[in-house]
Amino acid sequence: MPPSVVVFAPSPLLTVTIEDRAGVPDIHVHAGGQAVWQARMISTLGVPVVLCTTLGGETGDVLGHLLPSEGVELRVVHVDSRNGGYVHDRRDGDREPIAEAPGAPLDRHEQDALYEMMLREGITHGTALLGGPNSDQVIPAALYARLATDLSRNGCRVAADLAGERLDAVLEGNPFVLKVSHEELLADGRADSDDPDALVAAMHQLRSEGAGLVIVSRAAEPALALLPDGDESGDRNGDGDGAVLEIRVPELKPAETRGAGDSMTAGVVASLVRGEPVREALRTGAACGALNVVRRGLGTGGEDAIRTLAERVELVEWKS
Repeated sequence: MPPSVVVFAPSPLLTVTIEDRAGVPDIHVHAGGQAVWQARMISTLGVPVVLCTTLGGETGDVLGHLLPSEGVELRVVHVDSRNGGYVHDRRDGDREPIAEAPGAPLDRHEQDALYEMMLREGITHGTALLGGPNSDQVIPAALYARLATDLSRNGCRVAADLAGERLDAVLEGNPFVLKVSHEELLADGRADSDDPDALVAAMHQLRSEGAGLVIVSRAAEPALALLPDGDESGDRNGDGDGAVLEIRVPELKPAETRGAGDSMTAGVVASLVRGEPVREALRTGAACGALNVVRRGLGTGGEDAIRTLAERVELVEWKS
């Protein structure tokens, strides 16, 4: 069985985006949501993905046709709850929300079925990436604590791209990769400013609470990465030394600023699963995020372009 990643997608979205095409509205309908975009990017890098998700209602019926894609195996719990979705108008260049509907909460039986499926697939394949729901009401944060802990105890490496209560919860499972944005650290009260010193202090605190490789995205500023020490989880090739790196990407004019951090996480996890050293994984992840912003489709990009950009990513040791 080739190395693969199981991606937790508790609430995929039906996305409708209106673009302009020579003065005529151009309507795009896709499956979306953080985990869906990450699964797409991981498969782009040649790593097979198992996507564990829920589908329900009319939006779920449509998503059932949109989600299957090359390199992604779908595992579905059919639920009574309706999937969420949105309609955005981008004809003027900026994204204007027309309508947004959050996913409905999963009931106890639906949560149990999703949990069981994710546990089975994670243990089977050995690496799991936990994404967040598009609405806080879909599943409780406590489910993340149980899932991350049970997966880790049974030999599955856990990566996470979460914030708030879900970030606190997943730390119980000692994630080998943890990515969070600086805005989320501020909102969670884990950092008192966006000054790099404050962010690095928060990263070390996350390390002390169980995280391995810690990555903090900073919007247009270079991301920061706290490398694991020695042979800690995630450092399969022994090049982690506890250093903090500033990740500098090539300058590119953005077409879509959303989703860069999600793509970065996906690129890092895919690279580590392929056995690449941590520093190379950071370069690849940064290239995935950089390419994402020049495209209108989130979690998209070609592997050749990613590899070309990765060669131009600079890792600079950060000093206070």
